[in-house]
Amino acid sequence: MKDLALFLLHSLVDDEAAVEITETESDLGGVTLTIKVAKEDMGRVIGRDGKVIRSIRDVIKILALKLNKHVDVVLAE
Repeated sequence: MKDLALFLLHSLVDDEAAVEITETESDLGGVTLTIKVAKEDMGRVIGRDGKVIRSIRDVIKILALKLNKHVDVVLAE
């Protein structure tokens, strides 16, 4: 899931080196992906009315469903 998120984010942002994704697993089998990008790219990742980040979350959740896992995608500032 982390690789998919990296692929999607690298295609969106200008500063690919600033993209950081932290994957944390919970006791119940869920996964939290925390995404950090450069401040200049934050608007591009969020998109108008949050449509881009919502789409990224949806694509990652589809993969998580195939793997029988629960995933949360958090965009950190």
